[in-house]
Amino acid sequence: MASLGQAPWVGCVPMRGFAWRRDQRHRPGLEYLVSTGRLHGFESLEEDWLLRALDFCGGVQILLSQPFRMRFEANRRLRRHTPDYLVVSDDGVFVVDVRPAGLIKSEDEESFAAAHELSLASGWRYVVAAGWSPHVQASLDAMYARRRPMSDPLNLRPELLAAAEQGVTFREAAMACQFWPVARAQLLHLLWQRRLGVDLSEPLTDASRLMPAEVS
Repeated sequence: MASLGQAPWVGCVPMRGFAWRRDQRHRPGLEYLVSTGRLHGFESLEEDWLLRALDFCGGVQILLSQPFRMRFEANRRLRRHTPDYLVVSDDGVFVVDVRPAGLIKSEDEESFAAAHELSLASGWRYVVAAGWSPHVQASLDAMYARRRPMSDPLNLRPELLAAAEQGVTFREAAMACQFWPVARAQLLHLLWQRRLGVDLSEPLTDASRLMPAEVS
């Protein structure tokens, strides 16, 4: 298993294809990540949220959907498991499974334990994404809408960055600009790009206090 950590991941394809049918219960799709510049597959809304969160975190170099299939023995039975994602980032390599906490069964726990052991043997880290705080989803969704490259024809960004140095709130920074609706969009873009910081342990609102990126 240790040799798995040396595998050439560039150019790999998912272990199984993504199917779209009108009668299926899950919600597959493709999500574009700014950090990788390409589309990535997901099989549920929960997986889509993970992709958005990874894109916001930054530092993602390679992201693979359903990167490999593993075989293991549990309770004298041969089992198979395909992790949802493999993420190569500036902070290391992560194997990720996505499953809402209320849907995790005993067989899932066995699969997750096997994936954890394989990850350790390969020098990777293993994570199960089992849920999100409601305010995290809402905050990410607000910034996600402004994640793509944006121009600044009104030259608002220097003013907004300077306002953050004073520790003003989101609303105060936007309303200080003559074109405040445009300023709000620019603030969300600067937050996504990590040029501004905000405390995301609380909901992102007009009262959220901005801070310079080097402080956040």
